[in-house]
Amino acid sequence: MRPPPPKAYLNQEFMMSPQARTLRVMAELSEPYQRFKKYGVRNTVVMFGSARTVSLEKARAKMTEVQNAIAKGECTPAEANARLKMAELSLRTAPYYEACRELSREMTKWSLSLPEWDRFLICSGGGPGIMEAANRGAHEAHGRSVGLGIALPFEQEHNIYVTPELDLEFHYFFVRKYWFLYLAKALVAFPGGFGTFDELFEMLTLIQTGKTKRHFPILLYGSDFWRKVLDFNVFHEWGMISEDDRDLYHHVDSVTEARDHLIQIITEKYLKHDD
Repeated sequence: MRPPPPKAYLNQEFMMSPQARTLRVMAELSEPYQRFKKYGVRNTVVMFGSARTVSLEKARAKMTEVQNAIAKGECTPAEANARLKMAELSLRTAPYYEACRELSREMTKWSLSLPEWDRFLICSGGGPGIMEAANRGAHEAHGRSVGLGIALPFEQEHNIYVTPELDLEFHYFFVRKYWFLYLAKALVAFPGGFGTFDELFEMLTLIQTGKTKRHFPILLYGSDFWRKVLDFNVFHEWGMISEDDRDLYHHVDSVTEARDHLIQIITEKYLKHDD
């Protein structure tokens, strides 16, 4: 007798086919839910920003490397200018990495002082840059953190600071966004590119339209960046958003300011239980 054929859900060719796409989507919705329930993850503070931002230590090392290469004549003038510009940009943005790292560390320390049921875990996209800084800060505070990774053809690698059992990999962007929002009680957006803006406006829209019942704080960290690239006043001047929408976001410029604002809002909205 020959062995029976594999069951449909064990048929790898079928499971990776277009016909099984709905099953794969359901899996990315169901498996994280089971995992978060198993490990007691109920509340998150989401931090996101550029995947290209590096730590101050790495930025300084890169600048030293470039300067040495130029001094030794190892690159052409054009190459030297390009490499020097990139090193300068890394140094310019590195303080945001350190700020995210410190804010995550401070929020995790505060969270660990709460009863286990009420704790808030840092959540990032699980990759490099600002995502790494967020998970790293939580790790340094001896707390757990979530990483919602995404499979991309470039750039996206999981950082080593995500708590292993809370390190997830998604194929579908929209399912990943669902999990960003589902457990979130606050969001902090650091300077970033298209992906950062995509996530930011998605969250703002869902809150504005009432698709999520939670009206949680969204902090824009770094006024020097955000006020230049995103002038919300223009939206108001043209009547594209209401005056009440000004309450959806807040500009902050220091870790202390961000931490105190987050703790105040989270305490008011989620920790003041009725007697």
